[in-house]
Amino acid sequence: MFAAAYVRMSTDHQKYSTENQLATIRRYAEQRGFEIAEVFEDAGRSGLKVDGRDGLQNLMRSVQSGSAEFSAILVYDVSRWGRFQNADEGAYYEYVCSRAGIRVHYCEEQFDNDGSIGSVLLKSVKRVMAGEYSRELSVKVFAGQCRLVELGFRQGGAAGYGLRRQLIDENRIPKGELNRGDRKSLQTDRVILTLGPDNEIENVRKIYALFVEQGLSERQIAAELNQAQILTDLSRPWTRSSVHQILTNEKYIGNNIFNRVSFKLKQKRVVNSPETWVRADGVYPPIVSRAIFDRARAIIDARSAHFTDDELLSLLRSVLADEGYLSGVTIDERDNMPSSSVYRYRFGSLIRAYQLIGYSPERDYSYININRRIRESYPQVLTDIVSGFERAGGSVICGEDDLLRINGEFTAALVIARACNCRTGYRWHIRLDTGLFPDLTIAVRLDDQNAAPLDYYVLPSIDLTVSRLKLSQDNAFSLDAYRFETLDFLYSLAGRCMFGEAA
Repeated sequence: MFAAAYVRMSTDHQKYSTENQLATIRRYAEQRGFEIAEVFEDAGRSGLKVDGRDGLQNLMRSVQSGSAEFSAILVYDVSRWGRFQNADEGAYYEYVCSRAGIRVHYCEEQFDNDGSIGSVLLKSVKRVMAGEYSRELSVKVFAGQCRLVELGFRQGGAAGYGLRRQLIDENRIPKGELNRGDRKSLQTDRVILTLGPDNEIENVRKIYALFVEQGLSERQIAAELNQAQILTDLSRPWTRSSVHQILTNEKYIGNNIFNRVSFKLKQKRVVNSPETWVRADGVYPPIVSRAIFDRARAIIDARSAHFTDDELLSLLRSVLADEGYLSGVTIDERDNMPSSSVYRYRFGSLIRAYQLIGYSPERDYSYININRRIRESYPQVLTDIVSGFERAGGSVICGEDDLLRINGEFTAALVIARACNCRTGYRWHIRLDTGLFPDLTIAVRLDDQNAAPLDYYVLPSIDLTVSRLKLSQDNAFSLDAYRFETLDFLYSLAGRCMFGEAA
């Protein structure tokens, strides 16, 4: 019997090295009479998601193709299959294999994956434990990072112009300077920021002096630096944004700031509010004084002073007269006017501001207004669906993530897809919310005017392995089998009746 071996290693333990896993798998194969025909490997890959795990993706494609030359998959243990935050995701991939007639064997587990009650229960517990391990580790790592930041140690990222990363030991004795791409080799070592070359320090101070004392703009400062053939820390010419970054980053006054952006458990990237930042002031040698830094920030903040609507539109007309066209980039590159975000906030969108001065961009931006209407109508559509389940006798709990939990038995997510007019007809792009792991996704297709629902697709996650779907006016039966004119059938599934009636 031919089998495929799947091995995965992140960076956690040596016992999980791919060589050790393969040694165990080969012993298991020899004992059970398997011959390993192919090895799928994910080295240095996290088990939190399937994204980026080319080995597992190739394995699943081989399984689903129906042409796999193996009848079994051998894995070291349940955690190597994945540390998915939803235990059902790991079960789903195993189900796909089972449906193709291929059984998954966990070689180092204390149970045989034979479908017995005991193995099913143990396997479910192991899946939950694998995900919980990652959650607990994430909390511990974050707490450790915050503690190290408060002690003045650097947590990742390039040093920046005028600064360098300094490697120190546990006694804070310097060990050497880290170049770009270098990493520490000992767990007890730490990294701090220290002053860079004298010429870079002088250039940083010059940037602040030109901006604060002489009133030059970021663009003018960049031009002066480029004229003097001074390059950035990336050996590139200076730009307005690179100068602006130096004028606004607190590391130049010795402050250490962490947790501006978080991406915990690879689920969702979040830009955190300033009150949640972790900071330690005055832990690095400052290049400029706090007074001149505050003066620079005051000048930058003053650009966002209140403008009347007429003044904003007048500035927009001047940009149009100079450039011949308008875009967010051209607005942001102007030194004497607010950023494009100010126009979006004041007028609702850049397109609305363009319309007020009589400008029509060549590109069709009508989808922006359509998307806005969809976002505004989303709560009402969600409420209507909840009401439909409740009228049918079901109970629905809608969480803060808008995930519907029906009767405590299954979950559903709502997606509204707008109609896109293409050369060959209308198209609908449906993005499935894989982060919430719903059991069902209710996709509402809007009509050609994007004003009302056209039909509904009820998509079970167990049958879908993609994150996006592209629907046309006429689709294959494999997709249209999930299409409904109304959601009455789905609502009826949540209904309740007496045992006698069901019998």
